[in-house]
Amino acid sequence: MNDFWSNADKYYKLTDSSKALIGPLLQRKMLARQEIFLHEGAVPRNVAFIESGLLAYYYTDSTGNRIIKRFFKEQEFVSSLAASITGKPGAFTIEALEDTVLYQFPFTSFKALVNTHFDVALLYIHYLEKNWVTDKEPMEIILKHQTARQRYLDFMKEHASLAARLKQHHIASYLGITPTQLSRIRAEEH
Repeated sequence: MNDFWSNADKYYKLTDSSKALIGPLLQRKMLARQEIFLHEGAVPRNVAFIESGLLAYYYTDSTGNRIIKRFFKEQEFVSSLAASITGKPGAFTIEALEDTVLYQFPFTSFKALVNTHFDVALLYIHYLEKNWVTDKEPMEIILKHQTARQRYLDFMKEHASLAARLKQHHIASYLGITPTQLSRIRAEEH
């Protein structure tokens, strides 16, 4: 659980009194590979901090293909945040790609602390700015303006250690290409 607190401190240092309120909310949960943390169409109740493991955040298109929007790995928080905030069914599934250990906590309880504790509110704001604004916007631009080859090269440059943990169809889905296209790109690069 020390990883949780040190990771939270990267966004904003919480007071001991806020930590004392958050601590009891945390529940350790283990997910087996391919186990679902959140099903598409469900209203998310929990947010989680990943101690170890890897999860995919995806939706299923009209033809049944999984479109991966994001990967969440150890030392990151995972949630379908828009659905958590609105309290409406989510459009995304969150699935463990590896055996995963996480600490989950009820989003509504956390939001209550955000509304009453300034340090918790700042942690939440800084987290949102970093993970859902600053990091997300460049990826949206890349998907619109770069070739598949360039997206692959950038992914390998930025996420080489993550790529080693993924199957090729996961990488292809994330890059918005087919596994066959990815195979061709990889063959051209080697």
